[in-house]
Amino acid sequence: MKIKIDGKECEADYGEYILDVAKRNGIYIPTLCHSDALPGQGSCRLCIVEVIEGGKKKVVVSCLYPITSEIEVVTNSDKIRRMRKNIIRLLAARAPESENIRKLKEEYGIPEENRFKINEGEKCILCGLCVRTCEALGVYAISSVERGIKKKISPPFEEPPEDCIGCGACSEVCPTGAIALTESEGKRIIWDKTFELIKCDVCGKYFMTREQYEFLKKKHGIEAGELLCEKCRKKSTAQKLVF
Repeated sequence: MKIKIDGKECEADYGEYILDVAKRNGIYIPTLCHSDALPGQGSCRLCIVEVIEGGKKKVVVSCLYPITSEIEVVTNSDKIRRMRKNIIRLLAARAPESENIRKLKEEYGIPEENRFKINEGEKCILCGLCVRTCEALGVYAISSVERGIKKKISPPFEEPPEDCIGCGACSEVCPTGAIALTESEGKRIIWDKTFELIKCDVCGKYFMTREQYEFLKKKHGIEAGELLCEKCRKKSTAQKLVF
């Protein structure tokens, strides 16, 4: 079916989310907690848009709103900008140390906060994307704990998590840089736990923790003949297809 986004006519499938159609057509809608691998988050509310349907206007979260009829979408109206500014202000008060949120403040011309209490030193916006990622992998090393103003993302008992395999997926998907990961001399540190890294058999690059390898071997019931990083694995696969 055809819909309009900011005056541009776009093709959309029944049930497809507005955000996905907008991205496919090069129309920018800001997001923080959205991930193509784990859709349906909707925590940050930053991707709000106006939908005109049946002659009526409503504000919806574009990453969660399915298209079921021919609609018109406005992504950057004065109303949406005002609402989005307030959302960014609240996010900035919650996680003032996040570089991504600082950039959003600059983009929307938001001055220093003088109304909301600032959560000094914090980067996490509690979107829960890291927890969902860990659960999707089948590791369950971190979770949201406490409630209300004390809520946070943490391993059990705030200690280095026994179940963590050091894959770094939680850090990779975090939209605000809240999960620190460092690597040096064949070691990776995340969640205050140190992991030994193993090398690619071809290029010698460190690319995976020993615990991650053992986890994947057990999960899939196979043992790799060669340990290859992503680049070398793709190269090896391409060579096999050619020959």
